[in-house]
Amino acid sequence: MSNHLDPLSNPLNIETIQEIENLDLPIMKKHHLRILAHCLQILKIINLDNSLEYQNKNPLREWCDNQSKKFDDKKFSDLFYEQLESTSKKLSSFSKKIGKNIEDLEIDDLVLLVEQR
Repeated sequence: MSNHLDPLSNPLNIETIQEIENLDLPIMKKHHLRILAHCLQILKIINLDNSLEYQNKNPLREWCDNQSKKFDDKKFSDLFYEQLESTSKKLSSFSKKIGKNIEDLEIDDLVLLVEQR
């Protein structure tokens, strides 16, 4: 078995996970930060993969549907889509507020977002 994480099952690399773990934040804020970082990585993957496959479609919806095929669970796709769409809006709004593109957000930016709550 490999020590590396499957990039399809966990878009966060071990360095990012460790960086979050080493922050001086309460456990719930770290958890929130990991979720935001995970969603951000998914959004970046979708944007990079936004090829002809997703043309004239909702790339986020298509990505969630493709992920749910692994589980043969449409409810999973719907719930995952709702959560990612909500997080996407939150990250997009926050990125505009701090004058960055969503693709350029980094852990430090997400820490600012988490600390605002």
